[in-house]
Amino acid sequence: MNDIYKRTQALLGENAMEKIKSSKVLLFGVGGVGSYCAEALARAGIGSFTLVDGDIVNPTNINRQLIALNSTVGRYKTEVMKDRMLDINPLINVDCVNEYYSEEYDTMNFIDFAQYDYVVDCIDSIKDKLYIICKAQNTGVPIISSMGAANKLDPSRFIITDIYKTTNCPLAKVMRHKLRELGVKSLKVAFSGENPVKPIVPDTPLGSVSFVPSACGLVIAGEVIRNIAGVNL
Repeated sequence: MNDIYKRTQALLGENAMEKIKSSKVLLFGVGGVGSYCAEALARAGIGSFTLVDGDIVNPTNINRQLIALNSTVGRYKTEVMKDRMLDINPLINVDCVNEYYSEEYDTMNFIDFAQYDYVVDCIDSIKDKLYIICKAQNTGVPIISSMGAANKLDPSRFIITDIYKTTNCPLAKVMRHKLRELGVKSLKVAFSGENPVKPIVPDTPLGSVSFVPSACGLVIAGEVIRNIAGVNL
């Protein structure tokens, strides 16, 4: 066993670690939520990743995104994340898709969901989230989706639940409506029931702070690892 995973194996056991090591994760969105989720999964021992995100690091990302540093501004988020993951474990396999994923993109550049053990959706676009969710469920691959992390201040409020049990989340409200229209019966999500905070500065983008999207990403990573390892709380 790789020494870096000794503490994790002590907690989960050898069989669970083998499952984790052999698993392949398809992760969409390497931003405030996705970057922390990806790193936590790598540190937990996941052996193979495909990271999908067409965005580059911008100075406005530095307040909340793990991959955002002054030294990484202008680089693809997926490539920065890959470098971090390989620095954690050089044996990890990481493929990068530097594109914004959509139905239109997938028609031309097909991603085979069936080759993955888990799909993680950490993107913001509702239309593209819906496509990813439906494709994963139609393929039979487990998926977890992040709901809103903006305009929130309490990281302790993030939980794993079904989309139809969510409250106080504007993104989840829209997703519930759209998913019902599509006939989706259930979807595992990470969401916060905290009432959205009204930004103090008017006419600005959605507010965010370092400790909230990161918490969401870590909650998602924990659920993925427990599911793969077969651990129930």
